[in-house]
Amino acid sequence: MFLLLSRVLDEAVSPFAVGLALILSGSVIAGTRAHRVEGPVLGWRYYGPVEGRIVGIDRSASDKVRITLDQVVLRDVRPSRTPRRVRLSLHGTVAGSDPVPGLRVMTTGHLSPPSGPVEPGGFDFQRHAWFLGLGAVGYTRVPLLALARSDGKQVLFATRMGLSARVQAELPGEAGAFAAAIMTGDRAGMGQETLTALRVSNLAHLLAISGLHMGLLTGFIFAALRIALSAVPWIALRVPVKPVAAGMALIVAAGYLALSGGNVATERAFVMAAVVLVAVMLNRRAFSLRAVALAAIIVLALRPEALLGPGFQMSFAATTALVAIFGWINARDGLKGPRWLRPAMAVVVSSMVAGLATAPFAAAHFNQFAHYGLLANLLSVPLMGVVVMPAAVLAACLLPLGLEWIGLWIMGLGLEWILGVAHFVSGLDGARGTVVSPGPFVLPLLTLGGLFVALWQGRARMLGAVPMVLAFILWSQTTRPDVLISDTGGLVGVMTDKGRALSAGRGAGFIAQNWLENDGDPAEQLQAAERWAGVAPGGIAIAALRGKRAAETLDGCDGAEWLVLNTSPTIATEEMACRVVHPATLLKTGALALYHSEKGVRVVSARQMTGARLWNMRRR
Repeated sequence: MFLLLSRVLDEAVSPFAVGLALILSGSVIAGTRAHRVEGPVLGWRYYGPVEGRIVGIDRSASDKVRITLDQVVLRDVRPSRTPRRVRLSLHGTVAGSDPVPGLRVMTTGHLSPPSGPVEPGGFDFQRHAWFLGLGAVGYTRVPLLALARSDGKQVLFATRMGLSARVQAELPGEAGAFAAAIMTGDRAGMGQETLTALRVSNLAHLLAISGLHMGLLTGFIFAALRIALSAVPWIALRVPVKPVAAGMALIVAAGYLALSGGNVATERAFVMAAVVLVAVMLNRRAFSLRAVALAAIIVLALRPEALLGPGFQMSFAATTALVAIFGWINARDGLKGPRWLRPAMAVVVSSMVAGLATAPFAAAHFNQFAHYGLLANLLSVPLMGVVVMPAAVLAACLLPLGLEWIGLWIMGLGLEWILGVAHFVSGLDGARGTVVSPGPFVLPLLTLGGLFVALWQGRARMLGAVPMVLAFILWSQTTRPDVLISDTGGLVGVMTDKGRALSAGRGAGFIAQNWLENDGDPAEQLQAAERWAGVAPGGIAIAALRGKRAAETLDGCDGAEWLVLNTSPTIATEEMACRVVHPATLLKTGALALYHSEKGVRVVSARQMTGARLWNMRRR
């Protein structure tokens, strides 16, 4: 259709017509995807028996074992209203039956609907859960009770978890958990201290099975097979070695995708690797911006929701920048300098380019940047390609013989070095910088400018710096809300000279962490709670009351202009002198943000920012 449009229409008009057709096609694909994953969402808080089959095992941010269940059964809830999947954190001691892939279990748990954005314009967990198929999330303090053995249908999941357990048994400690994460995608064994060190040192990308791992694996397999086949004269003279090696590498990549659990990041990496390998098989140019664009189109056609995620943005930003820079370098006769030094120079250049390309996206999504990230990557990434990934392939090949310990031992040496680098770099003074969350136009402007620089030919490409500079100016002028109110009324945050003051030192930890990170504030929740004085900018008095007793004894505003409750009051509040916010009102608006100005207080709700979407329209 797009080729037909470009041929039928005038040359001056066809690019715009094709662009419009692509936008409309993308909208149709996105809408179809959103409706296709539609499922029941719990519309109330539930406490009671929860039954289901284990289809996922991981760890929560609080380092608790977490399971995902399908084939869910809830007491007194009709099947048509029961979520297809629920996720439970296992608090307390996990006794009874340990989580096993495919095992049907029952427990008594607390469930609630996925929460909306933590603030207007903030991360929308409802949307995230919608595309994951999660209709409820919660926790249990009761041991799991096994109802039936695994039905044997979760073959890949069981294989993945079994391989992870075997790797960690052979290679104990954090290095073993790291190895299991690389080989199987199971990160449940990683401790929070190690995860923090990897994030602060900008080495967390080595943990996720993404483009780096898929590229290293397929590159190693392709090179090894090509050398091995070429070493046999009978095969080398009769078989096209290069396409055959590329085809075998593609098969290995598909197996790696299946074994790793097939998450979004791995799917994206597989598509990119598949585009390159198919190009090699067809004797076409493998590394080009067209290949990157084709991979992006395939990924977005399969999972259009990935466009708004940090993984997609950072992955394709790095890939586009690397292809563009090395294409420019190759057009000028490659890297200069001694031949023996060029591989090291290529590593330095690639690390710098990838780091610079992904830094704005990482800072925008995670509100932090690593000052020594380049140093950590230069000390770790080469070892990942030369030692860790080849050793992982060796361990997989020796696994049927029971000799996987050889590859894992070599792999452990490399991973111990990487973990040592992560802890060393993260411990340096000023290793972690924080930054305020940008406004809605910052990342689009940065992306537009970067693409213009990469795609345009000639000196005019430098005009792409204009929107990029404008984006950084807008980012520097970002203003944070003076007051934030959570969607349950359980937490209030007021901006002060020392940073945001929180109304509670415990509870709503996920919301508190996100608020402080979005402010670019490195403080912990308890520290922020010590700043609380109940007064917002402009002298606005705010009272935050928690618990049923406070709501039952409520008889006035107590001198506050805004009164926030986490339970519905027992008296009428319409005639009160202050504005009362409680769960019943927040159910319609979501989280609130207040901005003070000379004209008064401007209120922005999360529902205003997101609009009415499939995932925030609770069905009762």
